[in-house]
Amino acid sequence: MSVLLPAIVSTCAVLAAGQAEPAPADPSECATTAAERYGWGEPTRRSDFSDGLPGDWHPYGPEPGHDKKGIRTPEAISVADGVVTISATRDGTTGAMSWHPGQRYGRWEACVRSEAASGGLNALLLLWPVAEDFPVGGEIDWMEILSDDRQETDFFLHYGPDNDQDHGSVRHDATQWSAYALEWTPEKITAYVNGEEWYANTDTEKFPPRPMNMTMQLDYFPPAGGPAAMHMDWAMQWALPESEPAELSLAPGDPATGQPDDFPERAPRRLR
Repeated sequence: MSVLLPAIVSTCAVLAAGQAEPAPADPSECATTAAERYGWGEPTRRSDFSDGLPGDWHPYGPEPGHDKKGIRTPEAISVADGVVTISATRDGTTGAMSWHPGQRYGRWEACVRSEAASGGLNALLLLWPVAEDFPVGGEIDWMEILSDDRQETDFFLHYGPDNDQDHGSVRHDATQWSAYALEWTPEKITAYVNGEEWYANTDTEKFPPRPMNMTMQLDYFPPAGGPAAMHMDWAMQWALPESEPAELSLAPGDPATGQPDDFPERAPRRLR
C-alpha cells in the first residue's frame, strides 16, 4: 500500500504481448499529511495492514475497560482490505491495541476515520508510557474524540503525580479519513491534522520523562447509546536524532494491557 502518494499508473508503459497489466497499488485514504508537507522523509516504521495485524501491534486483554468499565477484548479488533477496525457495542465491549517498541521524542502519523457515536464511546490515538507508570510517566492524547458527531477533536497532555492536564481542541470532521500527526522534540510538542498544526506546547516541564508507545483505543465511558467503530488505514513512526529507544517492549504477538498491576505478565519487559 502506498501511504503518502496516490498510485500512479504510467500511460507510457509498453507491455509485452500477452502480458497482463498489473493492478495499481492501493492508495492511501489520506491524501494530505504532515509528513509530506514538512518533508519528514521515510519513516522508521510503518504499518499498512495489507497482510492483517502485524506482530508489533498488540491487542489489549481480555481485561476490564477504561476505569474498569466494560471489557476490552482482542475480538473487537479486525482487519479487512488493508484497514484495521476497532468496534464497540452498547454494553462496552470494545478494544485497544499498542504499537511497540516505543521511544522518547519522535514523530507519529496515522490515517484514521471515526464513525459517529451515540454517547459513551471515545476514539483515541495516544502515547502511553512504556514503563506503565502513569500518571508520573505522562500521557499524550493527540487525538481524542469525545463528541458523538465526531466534529471536534481534543488534545490532552497529562503530566505530574496528580495527573494535571493541558488541553486543546480543533473543529474537524473526523468521520472523514484524516491524517493525525504528533511531533515530540525536546523543545516542543505539536499536533497536526491533514498537515495543519492545531496544538503546540513548549512547557518542557510537562513533557513525559521517558519513552512512550503509540496506542489506538475506542474507550467506553458509560452509558453508551449504541455501537461505534474507528478505522485506521496506516500508521507511521519516525525516530529523530534526539530519540531515545525504549528498553522495554513486548515480543511479537504478545497481548498487551492497560492494567499492569492486574496483568503483570502482559506488561512490557526487557527482551533478550
